[in-house]
Amino acid sequence: MRKFISICVLILFITSGLSAQITVSGILDTTISGKAGAGDSPAFSFGFEEYANIRFQARMREMAVIHAAVNLIAAAGDFAADAAMLASQRIGLPLGLTAFISGDNYLAAIELERLYFRLRTTHIDIDSGLFRIPFGYGQMWGPSDFLNPRNPLKPDARPRGVLGATLTWFPIDELKLLWFYAAPINALTREGMGSLVGISMDKHWDKASLQVLYSYETPITNSTPPLIDSSFGKHRAGISVKADVEVGLVMEALYTYNHEERTDHEGLSVSAGIDYSFFDGKFMILAEYLYNGKKSSTALGYGGSFSNNHYLYTGFTFKFNDFINMTAALLSGFDDISFTPIISFNYELFQGATLIITAQVPLDRDLFHQNGKRGELGPLAPDMTLGSYFICNVKLRLRF
Repeated sequence: MRKFISICVLILFITSGLSAQITVSGILDTTISGKAGAGDSPAFSFGFEEYANIRFQARMREMAVIHAAVNLIAAAGDFAADAAMLASQRIGLPLGLTAFISGDNYLAAIELERLYFRLRTTHIDIDSGLFRIPFGYGQMWGPSDFLNPRNPLKPDARPRGVLGATLTWFPIDELKLLWFYAAPINALTREGMGSLVGISMDKHWDKASLQVLYSYETPITNSTPPLIDSSFGKHRAGISVKADVEVGLVMEALYTYNHEERTDHEGLSVSAGIDYSFFDGKFMILAEYLYNGKKSSTALGYGGSFSNNHYLYTGFTFKFNDFINMTAALLSGFDDISFTPIISFNYELFQGATLIITAQVPLDRDLFHQNGKRGELGPLAPDMTLGSYFICNVKLRLRF
């Protein structure tokens, strides 16, 4: 907490003498979870978490804006155990928890989520610090968004920032050129091995948008897992297209090449999707397919979360009224015939307060036939000892 107060005081001190206009906003989530465990997991477990994301914005006249955001977490049960496991798995990587203490019945953590500035002129923007550098138009899988890998099984996960800088040029209307730099994934390296540089271009028309992307990762040698040697560096090239005709269409692809691994087709990640709404937007359908190469941006061990090749996300959202909506989705893995249905219910209690209930039921062939054919999206994934037959989260979200 002292670090959090120090950050707030520092921001206020810096901006107070610069005639800055400061705004504060954020969310406060109170979440209770319940799980029916599979494998070596407890038959039943629960978790309790209090989470706040607090954002600061300070405007200095019309030229510059300072952004900052911190996460405050107090957790017990499943949430605390998962946080401790995540921290232990990130050896050699930037730690997810910048500071944590253990109380009598909770784990508390403070995480710096964003800290950057933006300078704006008529045709050029400059951003630098800890912030998100997003790519691609995909809604669920996001192969191009390799700096912020996504997982449809964790729809509420906030995209992580990277320490870097961007220069954005708007030469004409609806055209954007962006140059970017990101610090090495191993924050302790002094030689700059694994630094990322690249360029992207976005072009927008009335009914369509196009983005092309290229990135080069500088060579890494004598690395230890989970990093992989790339003495020639890594190349990434991608394209993302969206169109709004009678239906919404999106296609996204990113190819990653590493000379040491002879990447070939396994470096390719491709997604394609469609969305459509009925009855004046009250009923919406979204379907998005993913081809996941074994060494691509969405692959497990290469920045992503998935180990097989073919996946499909299908979601249906029904808006009962301005306050209540429900989403039913199915995440399907075709290689090993496994599925995870996801149900989400949202009820706006009053302005700024929302009750969110989500449930997941992992399914595979072994669950029904006990034949040992476990699937990645099933209760107990292959080569795993911990899993879940059922997961339910109840969350009260307050916005301020």
